[in-house]
Amino acid sequence: MSGQSTSDHATPGRVTARSDVPVLMYHSVRADPPSATRTLSVHPDRFAAQLDALLELGLTPVPFGALVAHWRTGAGLPARPVVLTFDDGYADFHAEVLPRLVERGLTASLFVTTGWLADAAPADRAGAPLDATLCWSQLKEIEAAGIETGGHSHSHAALDAVRPGVLGDELARCRDLLEDRLGRAEQVFCYPFGYSDARVRTAVRSRGWAGACAVANTLARPAQGPYALARLTVRRRTELSTFRRLVQGVGVTRHYLADRALTKGYAVVRRTRTSLVPVRTWERDRP
Repeated sequence: MSGQSTSDHATPGRVTARSDVPVLMYHSVRADPPSATRTLSVHPDRFAAQLDALLELGLTPVPFGALVAHWRTGAGLPARPVVLTFDDGYADFHAEVLPRLVERGLTASLFVTTGWLADAAPADRAGAPLDATLCWSQLKEIEAAGIETGGHSHSHAALDAVRPGVLGDELARCRDLLEDRLGRAEQVFCYPFGYSDARVRTAVRSRGWAGACAVANTLARPAQGPYALARLTVRRRTELSTFRRLVQGVGVTRHYLADRALTKGYAVVRRTRTSLVPVRTWERDRP
């Protein structure tokens, strides 16, 4: 992996300090996804091959929260960490992803849109899920299997485009429901669509989440700050050979050139609505 820090070769027992880590963004893992989720879906067989490739390459999946804690406090990590993240909370996580993770003894982070859950109470239903979603009992099974859960808003709104009151409600309802139903304080967050600005990041921070991830399609690095950590998009068309290069930090910029150009274009349009202030440093962004 490129960009390793000088402490990547620390002696046994010392904390390693990775300077860049691949954080992978998945959505759906299905053999026959609907058209709405197909592009950002992965076939179950290919997903299994990707997990095996990670193990073959000596990479160890860790929860997103563990990466945040490592860069905040120096908490230990494996020598070559990788983070698997799954957005939205589709039902195929329980059917297709969880068994393959458990079979290999691996972990991941699942970011849940609470208003999309299949058995959300009538008063809690919000937004329009693109495919079948998980239910609360499945979320409990997933957590019991060692998978980290986190927030992905309540209705999957573009948080940088909503009024302050709506933003607060999206974050509060998501966090409160997850904590009440799963019985523990949620630690990590993921921005719907990857959209955030200084106002959104401050709101997420004030709600007590320790860290959050966006997209950006580059390796995650401490300089990005704990509330804007980057991820790499994994799509249905991502070939296994390409996947192997990306998780080793090879050819990342070249592979995502088109994505990054689109992201910059969207950012210009979205900045016409709000003024962005400088992102704080990693240390000052601590909750």
